[in-house]
Amino acid sequence: MQLIYDALIESLSEEKIEAFRDLFLDIHPYDQAKFFLTVEEDVRLLVYTYLSPKEMAEIFQNFEIEEQEDFISEMEPPYAAEMLAEMYADDAVDVLNELNPEQIASYLTIMDDDAADEIKELLHYEEKTAGSIMTTEFVSIRAHQTVKRAMQILRREAPEAETIYYVFVVDQQKRLVGVISLRDLIIAEEDVLIEDIMNERVVSISVGEDQEEAARLMRDYDFLALPVLDFQQHLLGIITHDDIVDVIEEEASEDYSKLAAISDDGTLDRNPFASARKRLPWLVILLFLGMMTASLIGQFEETLDKVALLAVFIPLIAGMAGNTGTQALAVVVRGIATGDFEEHSKWNLILREAGTGLITGATCGILVTIIIFLWQGTFFLGILVGFSLLCTLIVATLAGALVPLLMHKLNIDPAVASGPFITTINDIISILIYFGMATAFMSYLI
Repeated sequence: MQLIYDALIESLSEEKIEAFRDLFLDIHPYDQAKFFLTVEEDVRLLVYTYLSPKEMAEIFQNFEIEEQEDFISEMEPPYAAEMLAEMYADDAVDVLNELNPEQIASYLTIMDDDAADEIKELLHYEEKTAGSIMTTEFVSIRAHQTVKRAMQILRREAPEAETIYYVFVVDQQKRLVGVISLRDLIIAEEDVLIEDIMNERVVSISVGEDQEEAARLMRDYDFLALPVLDFQQHLLGIITHDDIVDVIEEEASEDYSKLAAISDDGTLDRNPFASARKRLPWLVILLFLGMMTASLIGQFEETLDKVALLAVFIPLIAGMAGNTGTQALAVVVRGIATGDFEEHSKWNLILREAGTGLITGATCGILVTIIIFLWQGTFFLGILVGFSLLCTLIVATLAGALVPLLMHKLNIDPAVASGPFITTINDIISILIYFGMATAFMSYLI
């Protein structure tokens, strides 16, 4: 591929337009996009003059959203507007949503009225909803039509449709009444009516539903496309599998960032100040929680003065609490995100996590008791640390499970119950348990 890229650069430098176009348009759009990313701005400006807006639209859909934002700013506005009009409407909306309102208005004013109207319709939907990721470029037919007529419509509209593997059936009011696969259309007799062979049990999603729900439906039913309806069951558009892949990647990235207690906008910040600005709010909250932990330890200063050896095991108790809490958190947040936890199974989950905490706590507690006895020769200290660890792991595991479930119940994203947050909370709990027991049984330690 590098040899092809070198040949493309040579054609550009020698201004051999036809040679460049023949070679460039012969390679896959993904490879075209990779070439585009390897060249400097002056070369890209030349490429814009060699390719039509329609040809550029094919390449543009292979870029990440932040790359699209950079490249569209290099183009002449009329060229960029025409390119956006040539893209699938949902993809064009994704690009425009990253621009400021003045830029959006400018491009919509320049482009073709039909394309602009289609894009404006999608821009009205709230971000991260089914309506915001659907496309209006699909094929629909009527139930009373014959297979022959349906195939004529399909052949006419297929070039503009984003997918034709599912053909949706609507009534006179454009309400969704059925669906038929392309395979079933091809093998059916020409004079058969669509209503006789269509599937009337159609799985769909409301236009205002969260995009994560659309992803779950397409995963569960293994769909290539999902119809999007309004409250009156009118067919507004469809969500295709390529858009769902983007949603899954976006949501996974967002949840992972929240679990790490950092803000995420889908980009890697080159500016350290911008990166620090996103991380600081959580870090400041965690700083104050950490001060609470330090203050708690200070409250047990008298206990530490009498048995200084207790301080040695603070990191052990707190670290194990944080680790087990984060493990439970990850399991629960993933279950909520994938929809695996139904209402009736949540109590089973809590009981399971309590049992897990008991088993892991007992195992670790016995081990640490034996190790401390062999190391320090003090059996009661081993019992104290071991029993504190048992209680801490049970409570920490339950906290890691209950906090995201409670947030989910309150319609708060459970991913914000981040690992650092749970860890810090469990630090406080573990210190209270450990020093509370040490203080209560001080007479056995001295």
